[in-house]
Amino acid sequence: IRDEESGYNKNLFCIPKHYEEDLERVFIPHGLILDRTERLAKDIMQDMGSHHIVALCVLKGGYKFFADLLDHIKALNQNGDRSVPVTVDFVRIKSYS
Repeated sequence: IRDEESGYNKNLFCIPKHYEEDLERVFIPHGLILDRTERLAKDIMQDMGSHHIVALCVLKGGYKFFADLLDHIKALNQNGDRSVPVTVDFVRIKSYS
């Protein structure tokens, strides 16, 4: 997103009431994030070939993205011509800095 990007008017979205006063604009719509997450899953499956995937989630902030990404990988595993083993683990980090 470029600095001069103005984003989308928040009135185009369903915003939870407790965020209405704090939110001015929406820069990346949820649907676009989901589309990019699905594309990332496809890229991972393609890049990994038949190698075992070890997926590591950094708690707590990354959980929702991680779950969505794994859902897409699972769907590709079920509907694709091959199945890749996936191991899931979680790590909690005290500080991000």
